Amino acid sequence: MLVGKLWAFRSVEVPMTSSAPLLFEIGTEELPPKALQRLADALLQGLVDGLDKVGLTHGESHVYAAPRRLAVHIEALAARQPDRHVERRGPAVQAAFDDAGQPTPAALGFARSCAVDIDALQRLVTDKGEWLLWQAQEAGKGVAELLPEILTAALDRLPIPRRMRWGAGEETFVRPVHWLVLLYGHEVLPFSAFGHQAGRLSFGHRFHHPQAISLSCADDYVRDLEVTGQVMVDRLCRRQSIRQQVEAQALAAGGKAVINEALLDEVTGMNEWPVAVRGDFDRRFLELPAEVLISAMGGHQKYFHVVDSDGQLLPVFITVSNIASRDMEIVREGNERVIRPRLSDAAFFWQQDRAQPLAARVDALARVLFQKQLGTLQQKTVRLVALSSFLARQLALDVSQVERAALLAKCDLLTDMVAEFPELQGLMGRYYAAADGEDSAVATALEEQYHPRHAGDSLPRTDFGRVLALADKIDTLVGIFALGQQPTGDRDPFALRRAALGVLRILVEEKLPLTLAALIDASATTYRRQDITVDAAVAEDLYAFFIDRLRGYCLDQGIGADVFAAVRACKPLAPADFVTRLQAVTAFRQRPEAAGLAAANKRIRNLLRKSGVAAPLLIEEALFVEGAEKNLYEVMSQLTADVAPMLAAGRYREALARLAQLHEPVDVFFEHVMVMVEDDALRANRLALLQALSALFLEVADISLLQQAG
Repeated sequence: MLVGKLWAFRSVEVPMTSSAPLLFEIGTEELPPKALQRLADALLQGLVDGLDKVGLTHGESHVYAAPRRLAVHIEALAARQPDRHVERRGPAVQAAFDDAGQPTPAALGFARSCAVDIDALQRLVTDKGEWLLWQAQEAGKGVAELLPEILTAALDRLPIPRRMRWGAGEETFVRPVHWLVLLYGHEVLPFSAFGHQAGRLSFGHRFHHPQAISLSCADDYVRDLEVTGQVMVDRLCRRQSIRQQVEAQALAAGGKAVINEALLDEVTGMNEWPVAVRGDFDRRFLELPAEVLISAMGGHQKYFHVVDSDGQLLPVFITVSNIASRDMEIVREGNERVIRPRLSDAAFFWQQDRAQPLAARVDALARVLFQKQLGTLQQKTVRLVALSSFLARQLALDVSQVERAALLAKCDLLTDMVAEFPELQGLMGRYYAAADGEDSAVATALEEQYHPRHAGDSLPRTDFGRVLALADKIDTLVGIFALGQQPTGDRDPFALRRAALGVLRILVEEKLPLTLAALIDASATTYRRQDITVDAAVAEDLYAFFIDRLRGYCLDQGIGADVFAAVRACKPLAPADFVTRLQAVTAFRQRPEAAGLAAANKRIRNLLRKSGVAAPLLIEEALFVEGAEKNLYEVMSQLTADVAPMLAAGRYREALARLAQLHEPVDVFFEHVMVMVEDDALRANRLALLQALSALFLEVADISLLQQAG
């Protein structure tokens, strides 16, 4: 058994005399356009991390991604690892040899592990003892030897949710693999994967240049693919080219292209050789809501829409073709033929849906399941009406109008338009409600119930919209938590994290004086009427879930973790009030008095804990002996009266600024007054004074938890 422990390697780098660029390309069937950049970035990161881990020095790295390929280019990659001086410490000499001076099994085992004879080992002497030592000069491995393992690991770690299997082999990847390129300078390095041996042959555009392209050098990759293969492998260049072409085509049509960045990314991932093409559609379709046309063009066909100088939609679209056709007019006509039936269907849905009012669909909600255990959309609607009514009363809004909005909230889900374009839910509810003659505030609320739809999205702008959005999200959160289906890890099938953050943003950014406990309890009441139990444990779990989301939201806004902990310790009931306190404490901790008062409060908390004081103590002025304690009491009394109206009004920043005046009297108190004296009455009175001081700050936050700024 080895007694000694392995030492960490101690390396001495030997200057490298050679380096060359590296190119790795994997050619596939068309990759998912929305996942293209994520895959490319992961491949680059995996390769660079692997090179760094084995000590292969290199220059800048570049990643390329096109529909049928992922590639990484590394500049000036060292040909070998640096040689290194290796030392391993073995067992202590005392344990390595017996009384006769013969090596013990521990020494022999160590020598075998180093692949040397016992006589080749040296001695290491330190102030803690003497050990056997093995030293060697280990030659660095070459890039050809190291790369296969690095590439395999990088490919295995790619974020591929579902891998495909193709042909008769067992290999799997995001899409079938057709070729591999691995060049180090001008040389092909050995590597095989997915049933292919790496070489220097790449392939160009599927139609413009389907033949093989022999790459002579890693540095020529981008030029050779573009000039010979008609493939723009640089995604950012391709993206910029698409933007410029689309804008130019729109300008030529007398308008301005509206370029959605997510759509631009997707189109970039669909094209190797992008060519923008303008198309037109029948002006009569402009009678439809603009959002319907935009959804049909962008969501379904990946077209960019065009507006005039007033922002009004024009009967023009811009598509991006993956081929430079000899007759682009045919490409244009083909796309116009494709969009025409799409828009005709939308016009038909618009007419059919308006044949009956939204309210006529309320009963039909009973036939649509919201969630198996939580019931139908009609049952959800009943809960929304009750919860919205509660919120309206809390916020002094028109209860009947809010209830009307809640009653109609889910009706547009049964329309043909939303069935065809699910992303228009809520929006179509607003259009149809307006067409039915519903109050404009009710109609607007139907759209705003889903806001914010994602991080950074706008909040509901109207009172009714805020109420309906809160009710909808709280109902889902409470119901799913009651079923015990909280998010775990990356899984969040009901988007509860997004819903909780939406609730918090509405409460905080709109400064609504509503508490999480009241919202959860009100929703729980609606579920109990449906015989679904929402017990105290569920409410506590959901409250903690909200607070975790609030912490993340606030930290993203630049609030310190210690500031959040200081406010959380006081358990504010309303998120809006919570954030107001956070802002006040953040401002306070920048004051010169903050560090001293935080330290004093920490000292006070320790004294109170050690003394065993739990219940509030009474302060008796007659027991004050020292001038410092009398002065502290007088200053505290005055400040308590001063800050009371500030605290009541939530003016916490102003209150803490005033309480900063306690810094000097508190310092003088601790300098001249002994708290834990033997006299029971004096000790209790001084503890009562400190208890009151601590309680005064706790009206805002536990500042003893603040860390020193900077």
